[in-house]
Amino acid sequence: MIAAETDAEAVACWLREYRRSLRTQQAYRREAERLLLWLADQGLALSAVRREHLDAFEAFLGDPRPPARWVGPSRPRQDARWRPFRGPLSPASRRQSLVILQGMFGWLVEAGWVRHNPFRLMRDKRRRLDNRQGRIERYLERPLWGWFWSWLHRPLEEGASQRRHFECERRRFTFGFAYLLAPRIGEMSAAKMADFTMREGRWWWHVTGKGDKTASIPVPPDMLILLKKWRSCLELSPEPAPDEPGPLLRALDGIRGLGDNRLYRLVRETFHEAAETLAREKGETARADVLRLRQATPHWLRHTALTHQAQAGVELRYLAETARHSRLDTTARYLHADDEEWHRQQSLHGLDQLSERAGRSRDRDADA
Repeated sequence: MIAAETDAEAVACWLREYRRSLRTQQAYRREAERLLLWLADQGLALSAVRREHLDAFEAFLGDPRPPARWVGPSRPRQDARWRPFRGPLSPASRRQSLVILQGMFGWLVEAGWVRHNPFRLMRDKRRRLDNRQGRIERYLERPLWGWFWSWLHRPLEEGASQRRHFECERRRFTFGFAYLLAPRIGEMSAAKMADFTMREGRWWWHVTGKGDKTASIPVPPDMLILLKKWRSCLELSPEPAPDEPGPLLRALDGIRGLGDNRLYRLVRETFHEAAETLAREKGETARADVLRLRQATPHWLRHTALTHQAQAGVELRYLAETARHSRLDTTARYLHADDEEWHRQQSLHGLDQLSERAGRSRDRDADA
């Protein structure tokens, strides 16, 4: 049912179905390419994939070996040093990969390219393929975020270059934008100045996100302050015009936009720099926080933003609108508000209380 002569061409036909959502297409291409490369290494075609191969492939996603062949830093696809992995995939990322590939195989079955979808034979689909997960844990807790935000605002060394000043201002704006509006990294790199508009005296951020869904998110006062400072750094008027061209986040020339990969590296490099500073200043006492900063990725910023909004008392329905989730139970994963009360009540039960009760009981028996 499709014009294809090889597995790669068949997969390309599937990917063209997502041509109107480039970020989704890029994410799906990455997972499909990993599978095709692994299959080539195993001497298998898509039509030869059986149920037992899926366990081996999932294990490979969690530990791609040998690392020198499969793992490396982000590089252009045409670069000979390009590798399909930046590191082993987490359980959540492996689960997401399997979900995407299950959909790909289903499409290829309908297209007549393969005869069966091996994912349908997985009895433990609920564990492997259900994309619902437990509560979000990959975020920076408030004290650590507070330290990090203060660190971003430390004064520069005397005599710092104009470029250094620009980079620091851009870094503050980038992290403030991520924290206050909870965008995905692709949404950040695609954002335009004209996406910020005023309606009935209130500022809104217009965004086209995952699945080509559009939304307008309220812009809080702190975000407007950051935007004005960033525009001042770019030598622009304080507020963007409705028809103003140009990207929101910009390269060193102040004109070109930042791509996804460059923005990803900027965030990761900043987290690592902060981790080194914290380790140097606080040593072993901050070991756990240093580890968190080293582990943090750009998506942690979205998790941090939504978790802190929930902790601040933002209602679930508005939190879901900001996150642009289609299901409330997805947003509910960010709710940690009951943890403190649960922890307090749990502390009412302990071994010391048992000893105290036993002592009081002995005292009453002695008095009797």
